[in-house]
Amino acid sequence: MLRTRLLTAIVLIPIVVWLIYLGDMPFLALVAGLATLAEMEFCVLITRLGFRPIHLFGIALVWLFLLDGFTEWNLLRPGLTVILSLSLMLQIARRKHSRVGDWTGTVASGVYVGLFGSYLVRLRGLSGEGLWWTLVAIPAILLADSAAYFIGSKWGRHKLAPSLSFGKTWEGYASGILVAGLAGAFFAWLWTFRTGPGGTLTASRGLVLGLLIGTLAPIGDLAVSMFKREAGVDDSGKLLPGHGGALDRLDSVLWTAAIAYYYATQFVK
Repeated sequence: MLRTRLLTAIVLIPIVVWLIYLGDMPFLALVAGLATLAEMEFCVLITRLGFRPIHLFGIALVWLFLLDGFTEWNLLRPGLTVILSLSLMLQIARRKHSRVGDWTGTVASGVYVGLFGSYLVRLRGLSGEGLWWTLVAIPAILLADSAAYFIGSKWGRHKLAPSLSFGKTWEGYASGILVAGLAGAFFAWLWTFRTGPGGTLTASRGLVLGLLIGTLAPIGDLAVSMFKREAGVDDSGKLLPGHGGALDRLDSVLWTAAIAYYYATQFVK
């Protein structure tokens, strides 16, 4: 398991970093592909709960939010109007064979993955230092997740949320916060050699961002664990050997993107 997890990371990390560096359409394609797979996996989880979500509308919502974050076309309101109207019309038409939960599951999953996924695009698209903020936030949560996994597995004794996840421990959670803070500070300091003096990115700001990510982003992991527990599965999919599905890999990354975006745009002057 550990060997498979490491091999998958070794293969994927250079590809992901390169696409983050390229930004623009290549990065949008990466986010759209992973978010689409995550939404499909989310719909499968909802199906295991006894509902029948409509994948097409869920995916349409994901793409709508991503396009709204990538372009200045102001598509969100008209797009939501069209998608929600059409999906409700279909729900009404098949009401004899479908429950309202089918519609609400479709909308909730699409909005969740799409809205939070759009912050990945928005963060990378920030003028000036979007690339560097992204390369602080993403490594911070990936290293925090790894630390929480390894420390929790080896030394974890106190369960964090046993009703949602058997494996998560307070020891792992604390180590994740510490590692995220240190990683945020380190990468922010490292990238200042590229951004130069006078930029918004500093080691102290990277430290604060890392601590926020380490503290709050695991909520995304627990949220997906809640659905997996109810559905009776350990992973949302098998796309990434040793890591599970796309939703498993994105669960805390989605929250990280939102945290980093608002920190960089609202709290950094």
